[in-house]
Amino acid sequence: MKRILRLIILAVMVLGIAGCAGMSQSEQRMLKGTAGGAATGAVIGAIAGNAGMGAAIGAGAGLLGGYVYDQHKKSEARAYQRGYQEGQQRR
Repeated sequence: MKRILRLIILAVMVLGIAGCAGMSQSEQRMLKGTAGGAATGAVIGAIAGNAGMGAAIGAGAGLLGGYVYDQHKKSEARAYQRGYQEGQQRR
């Protein structure tokens, strides 16, 4: 039983990594947030007595967190590009 469970987990991980290959950085960040939130929510929900509800709430929170993080990274990239262009103009 443990061997089958390990194979299933390995297959899910491989498919998850391969499935992200064609996604944009924004999509990858939000997917990672959703998956992480769902896993964490399921664990907390299992402790509290309802893993499904915890996973659903965690997935929503993770998706929102992934979106906010993506917007922050895009803002950093824009600020870097502005600074780089200003530096090039001063030469």
